[in-house]
Amino acid sequence: MTRSDPDTPDSGTDKTPKVPGLLRSSGVVSAMTMLSRILGLVRDMVIARYFGAGTGADAFFVAFKIPNFLRRLFGEGGFFQAFVPVLSEYREKDSLSEVRGLVNAVAGTLGVVLLGVTLIAMVGSPALTALFAPGFMDEPEKFALASDMLRITFPYLLFISLTAFAGAILNSYDRFAVPAFTPVLLNLSMIGAAIFLSPLMQSPVMALAWGVVIAGALQLFFQLPFLMRLGLLPRPKVDYRHEGVRRILRLMVPTLFAVSVSQINLLLDTVLASFLETGSVSWLYYSDRLSELPLGVFGVGIGIVILPNLSRKHAADDPRAFAATMDWAVRMIFLVGLPAAVALSILAEPVIATLFHYGAVTDRDVLMSAQSLRAYAAGLVAFMLIKVLAPGFFSRQDTKTPMKIAMIAMASNMVFNLILVFPLAHAGLALATALSAWLNTALLWRGLRREGAWQAQPGWVRFALQVTAANGVMAGLIVWLAGPVSGWLEATGIQKAQEMVVLVGVGVVAYFAVLLLTGVRVRHFRIQ
Repeated sequence: MTRSDPDTPDSGTDKTPKVPGLLRSSGVVSAMTMLSRILGLVRDMVIARYFGAGTGADAFFVAFKIPNFLRRLFGEGGFFQAFVPVLSEYREKDSLSEVRGLVNAVAGTLGVVLLGVTLIAMVGSPALTALFAPGFMDEPEKFALASDMLRITFPYLLFISLTAFAGAILNSYDRFAVPAFTPVLLNLSMIGAAIFLSPLMQSPVMALAWGVVIAGALQLFFQLPFLMRLGLLPRPKVDYRHEGVRRILRLMVPTLFAVSVSQINLLLDTVLASFLETGSVSWLYYSDRLSELPLGVFGVGIGIVILPNLSRKHAADDPRAFAATMDWAVRMIFLVGLPAAVALSILAEPVIATLFHYGAVTDRDVLMSAQSLRAYAAGLVAFMLIKVLAPGFFSRQDTKTPMKIAMIAMASNMVFNLILVFPLAHAGLALATALSAWLNTALLWRGLRREGAWQAQPGWVRFALQVTAANGVMAGLIVWLAGPVSGWLEATGIQKAQEMVVLVGVGVVAYFAVLLLTGVRVRHFRIQ
């Protein structure tokens, strides 16, 4: 099928639609994701203000993390990485009717599996809580609360995985903005639940669980009109024998593990943290949320954009363009990921104090969260690189190699956990996750280089020097301006917000000014 086919979605002319450049598409996704992440921080500030880092907050974070973890397996994790290359191949080579047949079969099959998993999990919520937070069993009140909330939150898995399915279709047709915007609805729903619903409930923290499941339904129904506009609104049909479904299932099994290793590591951190002092789960949660801001805005955004692009280039048998796209993605990660990691490491206490040091959050909570934030920041670039290196395999429908690499990384994470948790407590768990991410990254990079899927393009030495110089100037300025931690703990909310705006503004201006002075230009990063 060519783009001028009369049954191509949105067709109405004989002209081939212009494919947006990767830089522009990444910018759209990053902008929408930034909005979502900012609201996510507001959400976490509201949760921190109302519930702090005590029993209720620990119980909710476990109840939310379990379906959220599985969502990354069934949703934008393993399923997305397996589905998009197959859908892209159908789009390039087959008719729209066959694309619709694939979409319908996948919708029905995925929906039935998710419904079954959801019902089983709701019935067995106490067993799941015991599995993922065994330390809670020594505190009956916390264990019961987490189990009850898990029973409420688990349908979120069904809704949000189908949302990810709809988003994968839109992304495959270069409609990136709508899927990137939908997480905003989760944050708005949870903020509303914390403020307006919690006072009405016998156990106020239970409102957050209801906010999660309501958000899942909103996110799914929000995307349906856009699928209808493409002519690809699913009519679910359970068909395990469909060729595309069978291929997706074969690709998905190893992909589930490969793309979710960092989430598995974070979940293992939660299991071990449940044995540590009360507050450890929440400290890890708050620091993880901050490290996920640049990861979600840039790392995940770039990974989402390049996967369909790489899949089409592989289907078109264009290895040079494929390698150039991989190189572009890696440079973009270093361009935006390295300064984010440096800034988070230097400003750990100020950032956490500015965002969360209100209400029930104490000075000690800030200091403890900062320890794990620095550990996560040490692995931030690796977390982001995984998001763009793994699609180099998935787009070529090779899911076994990243699965093997992920298994090595997860095993190493457990070893690092056992070594570091005793001297460093919760911060040791975060550092172990960072170290295993770097191992994962190194092995993915070696595999792509060995197979010729990524070949370094000219100019890397100069680029590395430019980025290093920019980061050095930025780091020096923010260290000089930040001041002592005690000042941030004692300042009012308005004072902290004003100071943080100045620090971030100075850091951003300094970083990009040095890049500009050393010869970096936007045109250097434009690519189709």
